[in-house]
Amino acid sequence: MISKRRLQFKLGETREKITPLSGLALFGEYALQVGLKEAAEKAFPAPLSGRGFKAFDYVFPLILMLHAGGRHLEDIRKIKNDPGLRKLLKLEVVPTADAIGDWLRRHGEEGVKKIEKINKALIEEWLKDGGGEGLTLDIDATLAKAEKKEAELSYKGERGYFPMLGHLKETGLILEFEFRKGNESPGSGNLEFYRKCKGMLPKGKRIKHFRADSASYQAALLDELEEDGVKYAVGADLDCAVRETIKTIKPEKYVKYRDGEAADAIHIMNKSKYPFRLTAFRKFRERSLFEKDGFDYHVYATNREEESAAEVLEFYFHRGEDSENRLKELKLDFGMESLPCGQFEANALFFSIACLAYNFYKMFVRSALPKSFWRSRALTVRYHIYNIGGKIVETARALFLKVSKESLELFEEIRRRICMIRDG
Repeated sequence: MISKRRLQFKLGETREKITPLSGLALFGEYALQVGLKEAAEKAFPAPLSGRGFKAFDYVFPLILMLHAGGRHLEDIRKIKNDPGLRKLLKLEVVPTADAIGDWLRRHGEEGVKKIEKINKALIEEWLKDGGGEGLTLDIDATLAKAEKKEAELSYKGERGYFPMLGHLKETGLILEFEFRKGNESPGSGNLEFYRKCKGMLPKGKRIKHFRADSASYQAALLDELEEDGVKYAVGADLDCAVRETIKTIKPEKYVKYRDGEAADAIHIMNKSKYPFRLTAFRKFRERSLFEKDGFDYHVYATNREEESAAEVLEFYFHRGEDSENRLKELKLDFGMESLPCGQFEANALFFSIACLAYNFYKMFVRSALPKSFWRSRALTVRYHIYNIGGKIVETARALFLKVSKESLELFEEIRRRICMIRDG
């Protein structure tokens, strides 16, 4: 007996070329238009065998997979088993998950350097006519989990890796990335990382503002920022010297700020060349019988002399949107909350490709999508654009992608914008 609740339709097979990811073809067209293939072939050596896959044959499908929401190497099957999408993008070969894993392990650290070259060329082209002369750099480390024997235990008590990233506030792009082991301190090598970020900028562009958490509270880094003329706000450690400085602030100097109070003092670290402002933010709490001061303190080192304590705090707290939320976007929308490989070097290369995919996403949204999508996360773009079903029709003279009437107008507008990039 057939249940009355069962819907009365039957399943059948079609030989027509269809794709559930027709909108992803628009992103693929954009990536090809701005030169991903040429950049990959320039950065990576040609295969030793004429029958071997080129680096582009690995990098492009991986970027497509990450844009489609893939989180594991096995998810490459979604691209490989989509003849419609492959026809539109002229993807003649898509390696298997095993082949991609072998390629990641084989190229490892050297591959990361080559992806950095592609990213640098991409950023230089993007910033050439935009972003302003003075840019704001946010640096922060984030945990990427990996349940592998090789993964180290982090200070958060979880196994994984602790990559460092530098974001540009004005564009959202990842300027630089550095893959690190899970047990490495978030404060390790931050001065060198800042220097690498400077080296990624094209001629005529400079870092004008800098923000970071207390892992960057280091005398050498703050001194170099001062000498470079960079206006910074960095979380400070509540060490003994800082606590003594806070005690010198008179109660009447504090002004109301949000749900607490803010005030300034002058401070200098033992190994620092230059003094700086110490902006203190305190909130009242119930104190115990043995406490003299009923406040919780957060302090920030800054050389932003022209601003009030409240303005310094506002500048610093915008890290939440300009850095921390973008780290979450990379991890949640591009699958970097965990990593798929068993080797550090292979995961480093996979992570660098994910950063490249993220930057391509930011550029695609700004260059090709209507303004209503500019602040959208990748999840939204997937739902409204990438995951639109389409039918591929091939005639003697042309190749057609047919979509619903509701999607056609949007797709045509996106393609017009992509053509303007090419013609420009």
